[in-house]
Amino acid sequence: MRVWDAIIAGGGIIGLSLARELQKRGLRVLVVEKGEPGREASYAAGGMLADSGDENPPLLQPLMTASARMYPEFVHELEDESGLKADLREQGTILLRSPAETSSNNSTHTLSNADLSKINWNLQTDGYQALWLSERSVDPRALAQAALKACRHRGVDISSGDPVISITVSNDRVTGVTTTKTEFQSAIVINCAGAWSSQLGPGNLPTRPFKGQMLCVAMPERDFLRHVVRSPDVYLIPRSDGRMLIGATVEDAGYNKRVDPETIQRLRQAALKLMPALSQARILEDWAGLRPGTPDGLPILGATPVRGYYVATGHFRDGILLAPATAEVMSDVITSGTTSFDLSPFSVSRFH
Repeated sequence: MRVWDAIIAGGGIIGLSLARELQKRGLRVLVVEKGEPGREASYAAGGMLADSGDENPPLLQPLMTASARMYPEFVHELEDESGLKADLREQGTILLRSPAETSSNNSTHTLSNADLSKINWNLQTDGYQALWLSERSVDPRALAQAALKACRHRGVDISSGDPVISITVSNDRVTGVTTTKTEFQSAIVINCAGAWSSQLGPGNLPTRPFKGQMLCVAMPERDFLRHVVRSPDVYLIPRSDGRMLIGATVEDAGYNKRVDPETIQRLRQAALKLMPALSQARILEDWAGLRPGTPDGLPILGATPVRGYYVATGHFRDGILLAPATAEVMSDVITSGTTSFDLSPFSVSRFH
């Protein structure tokens, strides 16, 4: 039976990015995905690389900032190795909030009405204060496909359509994974199964799914909106091909991925309040995805008490943003036992 240096359970952007990085460092890596790689939370995400907002958890901010800085080179490498484009956009974000709110973020500045009219005359900001953030966005579906193709380019093995049902352990050490069809052997296993991480064991990971619904429309005209817009009720994310994403809910609904038409209409109406001209925009698609959440809103990263068993999950709404940094720090921990980042706030031991 073939033995790999590392097996990654989960083929979303976190698992694929980590697999590619470990393969770059000389390990023979297998990714085991229950469905089609890149088709779960990564496929459903909006793609805002939102590293600048005051709502970000303070303990997570250093990793978010580092990951955002890594993104241009990360995408460049994926596009070069895959031959695909990920639609990384650098036009920035307009953040709308109550005038009563204050910000401690030095990367923002207030936009006047004159500034807004120059940026986009379609945007209605009545009752909001507008701030400018130097943030990027990316198309998560394109990014995940580029990551998958880059993994294959580097020689990562992919097993899809065969769910991991357990992580096998002998004498307190990982020996591989058992799927619905077979067993794969490795002395290193990394749980990157997102909202399904808690189902694999060993141990009891306190991850749970949080449903997010969103829709996609065709913008009425080219450059109708060039910048991401974030408000308390809705966010708008333009794509370079003329599409715009409108999202998104956060629902504690278990593993239910059904789309609720009334919820989609509420999101559309919130978007129309900001940009009335979207009344002419044709709805192309709507969907729901499952984000992996944790009790304290922070990811779980690093080694576990079981030798050879590592976890990289619980990224909630920031999996796309945190993919390059997660790949780097987890690869450091797996190959050398240490990393320059303090991962103690994200240790699985904080829950026990």
